[in-house]
Amino acid sequence: MPDLDLDFVRAQFPAFSEPTLEGWAFFENAGGSYPAEATVRRLTDFYRETKVQPDHPFPVSRRAGALMDESYERIATCLNVAPDEVHFGPSTSMNTYVLAHALRPLLTEGDEIVVTNQDHEANSGVWRRWEATGITVREWRIDPETAHLDPRDLANLLNDRTRLVAFPHASNVVAEINPVAEIAAMAREAGAISIVDGVAAAPHGLPDVDQLGCDVYLFSAYKTYGPHQGVMVVRRELNERAENQGHYFNAHLSGKRLTPAGPDHAQVAAMSGIADYTDALYTRHFRTNLAADGRARRVHDLMRDHEVALMRPLLDYLAGRNDIRLIGPREAERRAPTISIVHERPGEALAADLSLHKVMAGGGHFYGRRVVEALGIDPEHGALRLSFLHYTSRQEIDQVIEALDRVL
Repeated sequence: MPDLDLDFVRAQFPAFSEPTLEGWAFFENAGGSYPAEATVRRLTDFYRETKVQPDHPFPVSRRAGALMDESYERIATCLNVAPDEVHFGPSTSMNTYVLAHALRPLLTEGDEIVVTNQDHEANSGVWRRWEATGITVREWRIDPETAHLDPRDLANLLNDRTRLVAFPHASNVVAEINPVAEIAAMAREAGAISIVDGVAAAPHGLPDVDQLGCDVYLFSAYKTYGPHQGVMVVRRELNERAENQGHYFNAHLSGKRLTPAGPDHAQVAAMSGIADYTDALYTRHFRTNLAADGRARRVHDLMRDHEVALMRPLLDYLAGRNDIRLIGPREAERRAPTISIVHERPGEALAADLSLHKVMAGGGHFYGRRVVEALGIDPEHGALRLSFLHYTSRQEIDQVIEALDRVL
């Protein structure tokens, strides 16, 4: 694996040449990444050149429709799924809301589902609401000290009434990378649907969803260098069983069954910017001519290697302090670069002080209120979260360490 060409990477993001951001270190990427230039360009070009209703029989309309179709095809290829298994919606929270309505008719009173207390509320709350309709909700709980989600505990919750298991690829607070393929296989063996929240994992390299073996995989494009859209992969067999949520006359169109509202044409077209950027990284770093899904896998590993190397000095620094609690694994190889710490001062107050040193970070519970409470942390006190991506530099890691030294 070659070293990441960071100068090339940062040249692909307009934010790094923006004068108002000069000198600032961006450590709130878990809330939303910088968009790639390819995304910005495609969004701008669509508004300038093709902002008409797509798929009518005149040239500019056909062009608009073709640009949208291209996004479905290219994002599907990056994820190693079929284009009709990819659905774009306003956000991951909205996608899970629609999905919950589509899947509820598949269950009957007395059936059981499993949810975790490690999830973002988007992949927990919608399923927990089924309890009011006669479904038994079982909670797969984290270790209150380590925040680890143990698959052996899941095994004790599964039975012949289990119909659905919802869990995160990585929590946006804990950041431990959960063994998705193993968990999805356990759910499948029990006859249950597996639903994976990948919002905190996908920004660190797009996943091979087919290899993971889950039925549903969700993430946010605006955290993976794209426009403000949610991405939801639903495997074809499950989509065919789900109740149509679109217009009745579109029920036979798999791509429209789970999108009750009309899509944002420009943002859907701009989704190809993520694939453009992935291809640009591959071409810059590798000589072999792989298919698009293979390129995405190599880029995933390229990003991952760089991020793991950057995590180590920050985790080493935090391990040397006795005045903070690190949430999640100490080892960089076991986690995503979303690092939450708890201090005697509230997380939001620490984030405000870090901003005085030109470090952008966040404080709070980050819609992971259940996991924060399970760890014995007051949600109002919250944690400080430092989250970064592959475009982060070692100099910025040093900057945040120096700022933490002053603030803590």
